[in-house]
Amino acid sequence: MPLPLDEVQAVMRRALLDGETGALVPLIEGRELAETQLAIYRNNVFASLTEVLRGTFPAICRLVDDRFFAYAAHEFIRRHPPQRPCLAEYGAEFADFLAGFPPCRELPYIADVARLEWFLNAAVTAGDTAPLTPSALAAIAPEEAPRVVLRFDPSLGFLASPWPIDRIWEANRPGGDDGAAIELAAGGVHLEIRRRDGAVVFQSLDRATFAFRQALGEGETLETASARALGVNAEFDLTGAFSDLFREAVVTGFEIAEVPSL
Repeated sequence: MPLPLDEVQAVMRRALLDGETGALVPLIEGRELAETQLAIYRNNVFASLTEVLRGTFPAICRLVDDRFFAYAAHEFIRRHPPQRPCLAEYGAEFADFLAGFPPCRELPYIADVARLEWFLNAAVTAGDTAPLTPSALAAIAPEEAPRVVLRFDPSLGFLASPWPIDRIWEANRPGGDDGAAIELAAGGVHLEIRRRDGAVVFQSLDRATFAFRQALGEGETLETASARALGVNAEFDLTGAFSDLFREAVVTGFEIAEVPSL
């Protein structure tokens, strides 16, 4: 009796990712060739996905050398196979994987470098939206202003790290100077990543501006984002920070949050 489709898929998954071919071979015509064919297919799957990861995380590849990267990628692929057909979206969990990967324990900054590369990759593939002009907010009533929720350019991302990951990435990206001296104790960074004028760029923000923009990017109200920024720096210039969002063409839309029910 034929196996249900979900069971066949589970057997195929174990064969490709874990090498457990015993249950799959009997389902394939020409059993004498099945093991060889499955091995070839399995190797092709891992090789293809490893190349996808190399393309998304080139600085990580240079940081750890190609052989170690291939080993780490192999273990990652086994544990996190693709869940979507678009391979440009594959690798979102790679940074968290590296953070818990025992062989990387001597490189505490490696996960945040991978997160930066993922943000850069995501910015490349993000959709295009037109920036909003400040005049679009003119109709907002004064009492509604604290409840304004801004929508940002979809390529925008925010990343804080206790390590100088911007300099580590610059030194290890393709064409970078991997011999550059980097002082790990120099302090961390608060980065904003986005696509602008067709190029993906990032900039370092002060902690209060980062808190303000990150909160807005997470869908918080203007009131909540302002409180976070002022909690970091009581002298934070809210008016100037709000104007900068439009000057830098970050805002693409807005809505008014509902008043919480009592």
